[in-house]
Amino acid sequence: MKITNTILAVVLALGLTGGSVASAGDWYEPQRGTALRQDLMDALRPHAWWQLGKPVQFVVDELRVSGDVAFAMVLPQRPGGGAIDPATTPMAQRGDYYPDDTDGVHMEAIFVKSGNMWVVVEFSIGGTDAWWAGWPFCGIWHDVIPEYCGG
Repeated sequence: MKITNTILAVVLALGLTGGSVASAGDWYEPQRGTALRQDLMDALRPHAWWQLGKPVQFVVDELRVSGDVAFAMVLPQRPGGGAIDPATTPMAQRGDYYPDDTDGVHMEAIFVKSGNMWVVVEFSIGGTDAWWAGWPFCGIWHDVIPEYCGG
C-alpha cells in the first residue's frame, strides 16, 4: 500500500501535537441531529460532490468517533432517496470510474480533527476491499476500527 503525503502529515501532526487517543475500541456514534455528526458529514460532502455530483445526502451505516479521529461508512444518494448511477457521475465523465473495479457508490472515509474542524484524510467510493485495515491506518485510527486492526 502506498503512503500518501497527507497520511504522513497526519501521522506527524498527531505525534507532535499529542493528538488525543482513547483506549482501544473506545468509540461512539454521534447521534442524528448533533453538531458533530453534521460536521463529519459536511467534511465528507465536498468529496462526494466532486466525484458523484450535487446534490448528495448520506445514509449512515457506520459513524465512529474516538478523540480526534473518526471513521465513516456511508451510502450517498440523491435527496429523497434517489439512487446514484456511477456511470453518469462527474468521476465517470473524467475517466475516474472503473465499473469492473468498483462496487456501487458506497463511501468509506477516515477523518482527523484539526483545530475546530474535521478533515477527511482518505476516502474511497465503491471500494471492494477494506483499504483502511492495516498499516498505516491502524496506527492512528485503531480506536475507531479495532475489528480491522487486530482487536
